Amino acid sequence: NRDVAVYALGIGACGRDAVDEDELKYVYHENGQKSIQVLPTFSALFSVGIMMKGLDIPGLDYDPRLLLHGQQYIELYQPFPSSASLVNKSSLAGLHDKGKAAIAEIETKTYEKGSGKLLCMGRSTAFLRGAGGFSKSSQPYSYSTYPKDQIGAIEIPKSLPSAVFQDLTQPSQALLYRLSGDYNPLHSDPNIATVAGFSRPILHGLCTLGFAVRAVIKSICRGDANAVKNILGRFLLHVYPGETLITEMWLQGSRVFYQTKVKERNRAVLAGYVDLRHIPSAL
Repeated sequence: NRDVAVYALGIGACGRDAVDEDELKYVYHENGQKSIQVLPTFSALFSVGIMMKGLDIPGLDYDPRLLLHGQQYIELYQPFPSSASLVNKSSLAGLHDKGKAAIAEIETKTYEKGSGKLLCMGRSTAFLRGAGGFSKSSQPYSYSTYPKDQIGAIEIPKSLPSAVFQDLTQPSQALLYRLSGDYNPLHSDPNIATVAGFSRPILHGLCTLGFAVRAVIKSICRGDANAVKNILGRFLLHVYPGETLITEMWLQGSRVFYQTKVKERNRAVLAGYVDLRHIPSAL
């Protein structure tokens, strides 16, 4: 339950208002920490350790410090308990040779220890710079264990959004978020950031995803995190800690398309959708 609370703070919960009635439940409960609620994007953490330690694939060499997260997909089957022991089982779901880089997809299924309940499935897509060019056939190597149409296309509507939410990341946001287990120095070490081509450490892509989905929960779900069924996020551009995030949302049936922009640079940094189990009656 401590991990859950630290994660919620890391993605900005109660960042503007310490007693926010929609978000205080993610970090505090009058009946104790074991009664707090878990944000659905918490599950995105479960494959981070595997990517950071390095994928044990013969012939595939890369520097984990320079890994870039390309996409994150999440399916939620059961509400998360506030406190539990979990078992994560990961497998290689895809591997693609892109010449100067490789794309690896790690699928992680998470079970509650003891009951054996399958809580969620996540698929992390990582862009591995310098790891491509390992296939020698005329066709670049490409491997996948799931149907190509399993993840829906992201088509941001041209109409006015159903809702818009603005949030400010803190200059120390990446240093707080990394306490949830993603210790990639790209997000904390200025020298590593320079080697990777950035002027300073950047925010974790999964942190930006957490901000965006939290905006959907607050604006569309009226604070009901359990309304979230599936999540897809595609990372388009980096975010620097301290920048302002503006998330635009379009409700179409039970799917919310969203796009997150950095206000200071007027650039889209994230796009995706959130599928809902039900539409809040207030809408």
